[in-house]
Amino acid sequence: MKTMTTREMQDLIIEEKKKRDICILAHAYQSHDIWEVADYIGDSYGLSKEAAKAPQKTILMCGVRFMAETCKILSPNKRVFLANPMAGCPMAMQMNREQALHLKKENPGLPLVAYINTTASLKTVCDVVVTSSSAVKIIQNMPEKEMLFVPDCNLGGWINEQVPDKKLHLIQGGCPTHMRMSANEVRIAKAQHPNALLLVHPECLKEVVDQADYVGSTTGIMKYAESSDAKEFIIGTESSIVEHLQFSCPEKRFYLLSKQCVCHNMKMTTLPDVLRAVEGKSPEEILLPDETIRDARKCIDRMIELGG
Repeated sequence: MKTMTTREMQDLIIEEKKKRDICILAHAYQSHDIWEVADYIGDSYGLSKEAAKAPQKTILMCGVRFMAETCKILSPNKRVFLANPMAGCPMAMQMNREQALHLKKENPGLPLVAYINTTASLKTVCDVVVTSSSAVKIIQNMPEKEMLFVPDCNLGGWINEQVPDKKLHLIQGGCPTHMRMSANEVRIAKAQHPNALLLVHPECLKEVVDQADYVGSTTGIMKYAESSDAKEFIIGTESSIVEHLQFSCPEKRFYLLSKQCVCHNMKMTTLPDVLRAVEGKSPEEILLPDETIRDARKCIDRMIELGG
């Protein structure tokens, strides 16, 4: 069998997706060769919005399972596929629907706020979901002074600091990838690159976040680096962002905060996976009960109402 180059494979993917009327979505943590064949690139919620607006009736998610589920919730009349069926999110599996219901029962009257990095099933019993870029605004706009927040304690703690007049009750959980970065690695990186700005995701540990020059979502980190007059940056989020910034800003220097900051679930999806998926050979179709779609949509609609 003939070996294919990256370019040959990308050309075939582009040809097949047009032929089969497929919209390819790539999360920011996907590799750059996948970015180059995608119709839309962004965070999980941004991709779901683009999927809903896209003229294609078939969506291929290059990301993890909860992202594909969110696409299906917002586009119930479209067929949604996950490029690699093994790609999940450890944080999304840290709490299930039954645990969330128990939590609400133990804390009557407190709304349940969930990070969008959760399963469709859990979203059915949540009052509102948030993204890392919209969380502060949504919490500020909620009428309640106290609320439950799941599952990421690091993001929740950071939100608490940004909105001190609200109280978030945090339940143990978080992103294993971002939690691998340490304060000691920050000190080492800053010593090695004294002129570099440190840009980190709020899913990082507090002792990492406290040393940052900028804290924000993946999209926010990229926009900050691209628009900044600074020439060097230490990046405290998934490793692929360094690669993407090297392409978009070749005149600047980017350093990964930690070699441990790799999301192995995101790395599962490869360009050959995408090719097989657009050829209809191996993707998994995301199928959700109508009741799940209906109930999970409520907390997403509430997010849009409060956060825009």
